[in-house]
Amino acid sequence: MTQDLHYLTIHQLKELISKGDVSSVEITKDVLARIESVESNVKSFVSIHPDSAIKQASIADNLVSKGNINALTGIPAQLKDNLCTLGVNTTCSSRMLENFVPPYSATVVNKLYEVGSVFLGKGNMDEFAMGSSTENSAFFPTHNPWDLDRVPGGSSGGPAAAVAAGEAIYALGSDTGGSIRQPASLCGIVGLKPTYGLVSRFGLIAFASSLDQIGPMTRDVTDCAIVLNTIAGQDRMDSTSIKSENHDYTDALTTGIEGLRIGIPKEYYSKDIDTEISQALKTAIDKFADMGAIVEEISLPHTEYALSVYYILAPSEASSNLARYDGVKYGLSALDADSMWQAMENTKQQGFGPEVKRRIMLGTYALSSGYYDAYYLKAQKVRTIIREEFRDAFQRYDAIITPTSPSTAFKIGEKTSDPTHMYLSDICTIPANIAGIPAISIPCGFVEGLPVGMQIMAKPLAEDILLKLAYNYEQATRWQDVRPQL
Repeated sequence: MTQDLHYLTIHQLKELISKGDVSSVEITKDVLARIESVESNVKSFVSIHPDSAIKQASIADNLVSKGNINALTGIPAQLKDNLCTLGVNTTCSSRMLENFVPPYSATVVNKLYEVGSVFLGKGNMDEFAMGSSTENSAFFPTHNPWDLDRVPGGSSGGPAAAVAAGEAIYALGSDTGGSIRQPASLCGIVGLKPTYGLVSRFGLIAFASSLDQIGPMTRDVTDCAIVLNTIAGQDRMDSTSIKSENHDYTDALTTGIEGLRIGIPKEYYSKDIDTEISQALKTAIDKFADMGAIVEEISLPHTEYALSVYYILAPSEASSNLARYDGVKYGLSALDADSMWQAMENTKQQGFGPEVKRRIMLGTYALSSGYYDAYYLKAQKVRTIIREEFRDAFQRYDAIITPTSPSTAFKIGEKTSDPTHMYLSDICTIPANIAGIPAISIPCGFVEGLPVGMQIMAKPLAEDILLKLAYNYEQATRWQDVRPQL
């Protein structure tokens, strides 16, 4: 075939595979050739496994020949490097886990293996998912395919860049405060954070356990629904996973949104949002109105506290979760010490990067005696208020639309000296994690050649509403068809 297979969607490739026009091996070889061509500039992968990918593709072709074909059978994917993979290094882009080889795979990884998906390699990320630019990776920064001098977002910057650059047909990322949606916005792809508990977290290396969620990163909304079909579902290995009705999320991909009620919260269009972003969102929202949706301005007054709540709760949970890295059971061990306590201290000093250390210290302080009530407990109370505010809004509206990111992709190094400025990158995405609700980012235009993302939120387990609205907008605009020139 003469067309670039690496830029086709899952559903386009499935059709070709089903007809016998192309094999999984051909697709995989095309994607691997693309990786070889652009990876030195993009740097989206922590590790690449071409031999095993070809072997998996051959197995997928055998499944197809026997009529055992799923929508993801034979489709090459990248996995964020905080998803455990049996026998394959899982580093969290940290020196602490640089040589860690898990003895098991994450539930979502096993689900992909079961349907014959092809594993290309592990995606670069901010260390332990702590960051908004992928500059906090212990190994190297990832570059945005739309402008190699700019960041791809984070912490799932590697997966976002890989999908945008044609280095993977789709990817799985994790989202604690926007880590799927914000890089999806900056790289011009689709990223979904499902309802908390809809997708198993077993085998996801934890950052903040009450906020983390795994989700798909894809080229279009149809692909997003296809991947969600495979990875969603209750898992006995994850006590936080929830029982939900079996869905075929592609059923939501129908035209017609007449009568759906959309709320536009004024707090998300503040001075912190670039003027050009607000204008792109206004144009997108007008499109929904043109398609028959009822669009009204609303207020979510406690939104302004979400960022503060997050940077108390998330570091608090991180300080607890990361206490396990003591140099004893697995990971880095700094053995050149005079005592056990000194060895543990050296391990953490050498294994963790500056941002991880910063958040551990913040969390430890918030949980410490004398400050627990003033910080952690108060943050939990405000979290409840934010949840209730969303619950009340969704009694009146089917969805809420906001920007995904306050700006387009910024220059590499632009915000590294000012952590507070960097934290503001997630100001629009954090509330969905605080509330545990689903949210999707889809492309909605460009500003000076850089992608702009639109975020749609809905009530818990209303992924079908998100996908329906996103699909209708996508079909009316076709922003997803624009590709970076690499």
